[in-house]
Amino acid sequence: MHVIHRKGWEIPEREATPEQLFLNRRSLLKAGAALGAGTIAPSLSSRVMAAEDPAAGLYPAKASDVFKGAFTPEDVGSRYNNFYEFGMSKKVYVTAEALKPRPWTLKIDGLVEKPIEMSADELIKRMPLEERVYRHRCVEAWSMTLPWTGFPLKKLVDYARPLSGAKYVRFETFLDPKMASGQRSFFAWPYVEGLTMAEATNDLALMVTGAYGKPLANVFGAPIRLHTPWKYGFKSIKSITKISFVAERPKTFWEESGPGEYGFWANVNPQVPHPRWSQASEEVIGTGERKPTQLFNGYGEFVADLYKGLEGEKLYI
Repeated sequence: MHVIHRKGWEIPEREATPEQLFLNRRSLLKAGAALGAGTIAPSLSSRVMAAEDPAAGLYPAKASDVFKGAFTPEDVGSRYNNFYEFGMSKKVYVTAEALKPRPWTLKIDGLVEKPIEMSADELIKRMPLEERVYRHRCVEAWSMTLPWTGFPLKKLVDYARPLSGAKYVRFETFLDPKMASGQRSFFAWPYVEGLTMAEATNDLALMVTGAYGKPLANVFGAPIRLHTPWKYGFKSIKSITKISFVAERPKTFWEESGPGEYGFWANVNPQVPHPRWSQASEEVIGTGERKPTQLFNGYGEFVADLYKGLEGEKLYI
């Protein structure tokens, strides 16, 4: 008898949308090429970009479990998003089409045995891709569930071979105001994020290279981004160009831009309100439903131990 051993953080089938309400995703992907423009992918140019992706043959990747719709439909998830490099509107799927994700060079430096510079595609091909369905919780009090494709961040940490003095991982996105209209604003560009080494090597931390069984669309932060599902979404930096291993805690984009409202840790906690609104509940985008927010976005069993002894820190917003 074949027994499926699920990891504790995997979303159970009881939370899945019934099959008759949401077509099997694998069949949907196969049929997608025959559908008219705009019905599945955010735009024609995103589909063309995916077709030009030299790693496109790696998708869809092996799923970490069998799901039949336990995620936000693509035509909803790809059209309600934050990507401040391309503006403040939730309809950044339009302006994000200006992103040119290839060629794309990724640098790995800092406290490592040897700095690395390589194309994002080369890195992706070296890593073991898998699909994971994760909840995504925004600090603006809305949520989604998406099928991401990527590889564990801890695999990249192993590949980088950091030195013992490395205590944090610093992520940086591109800086190109000519291409990205949002970078002409007053914010502290480029976007910078950071994790402790313990967070970065936690099993849940994922380097994302695709979504919905395809290479990552521009709106999601092509060609490579971060997703840490127990944290608010602003921690999940998009379109990464540099990953540095450092001894000192990096000053992140939102710490620089809104120090009175956003800290380094950004863990989800319904009991701790944002200075301007409650975090007790969230709107599930695409459903009209509002539900109670879960501590650590429901992943506390797997990450809470990371924060023992840090009770004096501003861990949540």
